[in-house]
Amino acid sequence: MSLRLRQPRVDDEPEVLAAQDELAADDVAFAFRQPDQTFAELVQAIEDHRRGRNLAPGWVESTWLLAEVDGAVVGRSSIRFELNDFLRTAGGHIGYAVRPAHRRRGYATEILRQSLVVARAGGVGRALVTCDDDNIGSATVIEANGGVLENIIDVNGVPLRRYWID
Repeated sequence: MSLRLRQPRVDDEPEVLAAQDELAADDVAFAFRQPDQTFAELVQAIEDHRRGRNLAPGWVESTWLLAEVDGAVVGRSSIRFELNDFLRTAGGHIGYAVRPAHRRRGYATEILRQSLVVARAGGVGRALVTCDDDNIGSATVIEANGGVLENIIDVNGVPLRRYWID
């Protein structure tokens, strides 16, 4: 598969904004952009987070990568190199999303596989990955990458599956 994870660039703005709009219908955040933030500022913030600089209180060192296939942005990954209380309960080490037009092609499985490599390189041993209990596609992706279900918890009325990957 020719999918690769890479750092975002300022010229990715149109595709990232399009992906954000597409995933809004699924109530999934594609980019974690602040309302008053330019895209260039977002790219700089992503770099800062990767280096553990200028982190807001409660935020952890992390990286946010675009998933690209043949020049097209098909998804993204967010990788946290440590866990705070929220991430330890609900967010986990890795989150990922695939744009609707690119689903059911194995991209999510490959995004998570490559994200695990990045997480390990950043010092993560066992990785916590979560998904909504009714998200069968995501549960299948996590299990295909070696995820072992620890439990299902309630987070604000939503059942959430918590998996660990060694």
